[in-house]
Amino acid sequence: MKNLLSFKVKAVAANIRNKREELNYTQEYLAAKLKISQNAYSKIELGYTKITLERLFQIAEVLETELMDLIKADKAEAA
Repeated sequence: MKNLLSFKVKAVAANIRNKREELNYTQEYLAAKLKISQNAYSKIELGYTKITLERLFQIAEVLETELMDLIKADKAEAA
């Protein structure tokens, strides 16, 4: 169960990173839009920090994508 949860967390983080890169946005840009530091944003993409549902909605809005596209575990290349 813990391995599956870890996979899903990494998948969401990878989806966020992939969408950001697809839009050619920098981590600094996303961090500024979210009003957090670049270091804090980097930890989100690495899956090192827990994020709230509210923050996930904010990220989806900045990335101009649907929340469901960010949380689909099968879309990401989670390592």
